[in-house]
Amino acid sequence: MEIIIGISGASGSAYGIRILEILSKTDIITHLVMTKAARQIIEIETDYSVDYVHGLATYVHDENDFTTAIASGSHRTHGMIVAPCSMKTLGEIAGGMSDNLLGRAADVCLKEKRRLVLMARETPLNQIHLENMLRLDRAGAVILPACPGFYSKPQKIDDIINSIAGRGLDLLGVENDVYKRWDEDGTR
Repeated sequence: MEIIIGISGASGSAYGIRILEILSKTDIITHLVMTKAARQIIEIETDYSVDYVHGLATYVHDENDFTTAIASGSHRTHGMIVAPCSMKTLGEIAGGMSDNLLGRAADVCLKEKRRLVLMARETPLNQIHLENMLRLDRAGAVILPACPGFYSKPQKIDDIINSIAGRGLDLLGVENDVYKRWDEDGTR
């Protein structure tokens, strides 16, 4: 299985990093595409280096390289998650824009009917954001706002990050046990 992980310049790069950490411990092949803004945000928001994040991925692709395999529908992947997904990136994908490899890889997933999960990270949302989300939902994308639940009584930030990262992996069909799930009897 091959999965593309996009990290855009929205706040919340820890979500994409955690997804990469989880997947790096599996046999899943990962393709990482980070925007320039994402690299800056990682340095600002986290204690991780960009080199550390690159080291988690099987393949790292330059955001300006349209000659890489994931830019083509003929290269089969299971799907893609953009975590976090800025409103700029979401708007570009909704508009069919492929100004960089992240947008092109997302467009490939949509046109090839592959799973595309967009972890939207913005608040509050305006009408344009909402219309873009609706447009993408209608095109087959899954919109996963980075809005954690608190029924599991998280004790630390990592618990919150894991809950959203785990949900994103669930939506891609990747088995994981990184967060507490709701049980049939109403317990966690």
